Order: sequence, then C-alpha cells, then structure tokens
Amino acid sequence: MGEPLSERWLDELWSDARARLPAHVWRYFVAGAREEVTAGEAAEAWRALRFRPRVLRDVRRVDTGVTLLGSSYRLPVGIAPSSLQRAADPRGELAMAGAAGTLGVPHVVSSNAGHAFAEIAAVGAPWWLQAYVTEARDECLPMLEAAVEAGASAVVLTVDTPFAAPKHDLPEADFEDLSWHRVNYGRRVCEGRAGRWAHDLGPDDLAWLASRTGLPVVVKGVLHPDDARLCVDAGASAVWVSNHGGRQLDRAMATATALPRIAAAVGDDAEVYVDGGIRSGLDVLAALALGADAVFVGRVPLLALAAGGEERLTEVLEQLARELVEGMQLAGVGGLREPPDVLA
Repeated sequence: MGEPLSERWLDELWSDARARLPAHVWRYFVAGAREEVTAGEAAEAWRALRFRPRVLRDVRRVDTGVTLLGSSYRLPVGIAPSSLQRAADPRGELAMAGAAGTLGVPHVVSSNAGHAFAEIAAVGAPWWLQAYVTEARDECLPMLEAAVEAGASAVVLTVDTPFAAPKHDLPEADFEDLSWHRVNYGRRVCEGRAGRWAHDLGPDDLAWLASRTGLPVVVKGVLHPDDARLCVDAGASAVWVSNHGGRQLDRAMATATALPRIAAAVGDDAEVYVDGGIRSGLDVLAALALGADAVFVGRVPLLALAAGGEERLTEVLEQLARELVEGMQLAGVGGLREPPDVLA
C-alpha cells in the first residue's frame, strides 16, 4: 500500500477532478435532482453519527475481510456503478476494474457501460452487473446474456429509476459523441421508444432475473423497511440501501437514516449494502455499525478516475482502507463482526 494521502485528500480530489473535466461533464457527475436537497444532505448525515468506542481491546491486528454473495473480499467497500465513465477517463470501466482488482473489492458495472462486458472482464477482476430492466423485458435479454457470458457474478437490479429525474443545467447537446454509451445494449434499444426503463417493476422481476441469469440478485434503491422485506421474500440475496446519490427523488431521506431500520427488517435473511455520501473510512465504519455488510462508493471513484486515472483511483481506495483500519483500532474493534456502537 502506498503512502497516505494528505488530510485534505478529498478536497484535493474534488478540485483536481473539476480542473480536468469539461464544465458540462463535471456538472453531470456532481448533479443532484431538482433542488439537490438529498444530494446535499448525504455526507453530513454520516458525519452527524457518533461512535461509542471500546477500550482494553487487542487491536494490534484488525481484520477487514468480508464475504459477499459467497466470495471473499479484502475490504467491505465496493465500487458502485456509474454511467459515462469514459467521459472521466478514456479507459473508463477498464480502469475501475483494474483498481478493484488491485484492492480486492467488488466492482459493479453499469448496464450503460461504455466498454463491452467482455473487455471489462478481461482485466481479470471479479465484477457484478448493474441492470436497468426495460419496459419490454426481452429488449434487455441480450445485455443480460452478454454479462453472464463475460462472467458477471451477480446482477444488481436498480429499482428507483423508472426514468431519470430532472436535473438543472444539464444540456444533453454538450455531450457531442456518446456513440460508446450503452454499448452492451445494441442499436435497437438505444433508439426510439425501445429501451425505455420499466415503470412496472414488481417482485416477479427478481425471480425472472434470477432464472434468466442464474445469478444472485441484489436490489438497489431501497429506503423503506417494508420494501426491503418484500425484496427478501421475493428471493433477493441482498438489499442495497440507496437514494441514487440524490439523483432521483429529491428530498428522499438520507441512506444513513434509512439503513438501521432496513437492516433490522432484513435480519440474517439477506445481505445489506449501502451507498450515498460515503467519503471516508469512518463513514464506512459507521455504516457497518448500523447494520451494513458492505458499503459502495460512487462519486469518489468516478472523480478519482477523472483526477488521475487508475493510479489516482487506486490511491484513493487505499486511503479509505487505511482510514477504516485506523478507525477500527481507535474504536477498539478487531474485526467487522464486532463493530462499535454508533449513536445518532
């Protein structure tokens, strides 16, 4: 692991990414829906939590390893899916996969990816597919089949996006060449009415995805504990607490607020993941303390990619790992099965 970054690494990351990106791409990456209330509250909701550490514990060594969907990972931190990664760096998902492999963390690839799944898989890191199901289900089958053939080990169904919510100051005309966008769907899905996201997702779609792919299904975009329980009862292997980074329903609750009740509703029947405003190793530790099995980060890796490609991204993920280990030691935690108490 390389040298620690400066204490202001996050500010520097945002600044460097903004300096390198065209203004319209920067705006797309950081935008929230409508008034951006939810997007603006995300990070502060984690910072508002307080730990109750333990003492007289042996923390000479701490174990950050985790098993997710039957596979072992070095850290309980994964890379969340995001679109337009090639607008951040020409290597896009290939660089994300490279950093994920180096750090031993799960990498979730958007169904809107700008590289073919087979290319991404060739990097050699384990990966999961994030899927938007189309209004006509058969239109997304070639994409699902391509992911399975390329070795995806899970499918993450996004359920909070019947359509992209309005965002201010995002003129699509500024993106002059997006010929690579959604490359895994094929031309028919990217034209006309074909390929519209489904407005009628239901519990049966989980079973349909599982049968079509043969993969465990993760449901992403859950904020209500009753919905979490519905997902588990319908066969979900994991529930992913997410408000889409504040990019869908504005004024939706923060994921830090939603997580404890969802973890309680799910219990030991499925795994629980969370994203939204995770900016540090302490945020990761807080999420684990509130009941998450793993945390996924989206904007941080995307902006790291923009700021310096795979090398910068690897440095940032290593920094999160260092901060997690430090937080665990200071909280008297030797492993992830014994997280500290955290108080709102």
